[in-house]
Amino acid sequence: MQSISRKLSILFVMCAIAAILLVTVFVNITVTNKFNDYMEDNQEKRYERIVSYFEEAYKKRGKWTEEAGIELMHEAIMGNYCLTLLDSNKEPVWGMDPGDLQTQIHVGDMQMPIQDHGVYTTKTFEISMEGNIVGYVDIGQYSSVLLSKEDVNFKKSINKSIIASGVLTLIIISLLSLYYSKQFSAPIRDVAKMSVNLSKGKFDSKSSLISNIEELEDLRKSVNILAEKLKFQDTLRKRLVSDITHEIRTPLNVLQNNLEAMIDGVFPVTNKGLVQLNEEVIRFGKLINDLNVLKEFESESIKLNYEPIILDQLITDVCMDFYQSAENKGIKIEYQFHPNKDYSITGDKDKIKQVFINLISNAIKFSKGESNVQIHLYENRKNIIVVVKDHGMGIKEEDLPFIFERLYRGDKSRHQIEGTGIGLTIVQNILELHYAKIEIDSKEGNGTEVKIYFNKQMDS
Repeated sequence: MQSISRKLSILFVMCAIAAILLVTVFVNITVTNKFNDYMEDNQEKRYERIVSYFEEAYKKRGKWTEEAGIELMHEAIMGNYCLTLLDSNKEPVWGMDPGDLQTQIHVGDMQMPIQDHGVYTTKTFEISMEGNIVGYVDIGQYSSVLLSKEDVNFKKSINKSIIASGVLTLIIISLLSLYYSKQFSAPIRDVAKMSVNLSKGKFDSKSSLISNIEELEDLRKSVNILAEKLKFQDTLRKRLVSDITHEIRTPLNVLQNNLEAMIDGVFPVTNKGLVQLNEEVIRFGKLINDLNVLKEFESESIKLNYEPIILDQLITDVCMDFYQSAENKGIKIEYQFHPNKDYSITGDKDKIKQVFINLISNAIKFSKGESNVQIHLYENRKNIIVVVKDHGMGIKEEDLPFIFERLYRGDKSRHQIEGTGIGLTIVQNILELHYAKIEIDSKEGNGTEVKIYFNKQMDS
């Protein structure tokens, strides 16, 4: 297998070579065609100049002489063409020997064998004087276009320039391809290496190679987030095992130790002792019930019984249920809503009631003595909003992203407050089934504010 850098470099170079070849071919064809047009135009002008020369020579002398074309002979030899002057009856008057061109052709200062330059051809042009034909001139050559030294040098320089520019372009593109392929491949290679580490369970891996390509940078950030979540899930998995073991073992140990002590006669069998043991059984049963409820939600096997719910009445009833326990702790429950508003939604009444039981229970549980729990019910254009606010210990900033995870509890609440860490997970699942949204804002030491948004589209 080849690396992505090598693949990209080869791709760029192949595309560059193909592009250069195409450009070179098209430029060469275009330049050649234009140059040939230019040479043919020059040749036509040469023909016209030769004819004009013989017309002037006849005009000066009034007749043809053998010296009429002597002045053009040197130019004709250097230009690799042959001249023959004919009178009006096409009888030769003066001419060059085509044999002089049979052995050599002058190209600049060089002499080249004639057989490499095609077949000898002639063109005949009329020489007129005052509308009368007074003679003819034959111009013979071994190629369709006559090239001078400058013409040949120009054509060579054009071809050399095309080749040089192609080679230079290929070098530049090759260097650029190496640079940009590295820009593409380095972040991808880094992310690929990181993903391999993640697959091996190395969740501390992190990609720090920042890319200026938006999609690659988004990929890098996404994989880093994935690594953080996998690391958290791994930590949570380990904690989950520890928590379940702790939550189940504690009541069982209490029951076992007390029962063994009663059996051995160490503790007397009293009503108070049996009540304490029953409380441990209730606590154990509550944990099992919460886990069963969570299992039902996560397996999507739970069924909802939809009916109209008057939220303000339901919340009032829940607050009344907690009145005594809040008073015992020195906490005052305050709730406010507009009495003339309709706060009705459609949902499963028992499940929605369970949401507020969990939230108000948590607010009282985590509140300090001689404080209050505030419950506010209001609406905006889209939602009916319920706010539950306490002034308790609050939640650490590092714990906030994970409060809805099953069995998750912050270190502080883990040691100070009794609980299973399942309540908020159940709350979130119930609200998701009712297309509602929950937000929690908290600061350690300043209490917690919970907001629930019920969609007005579910109004009855």
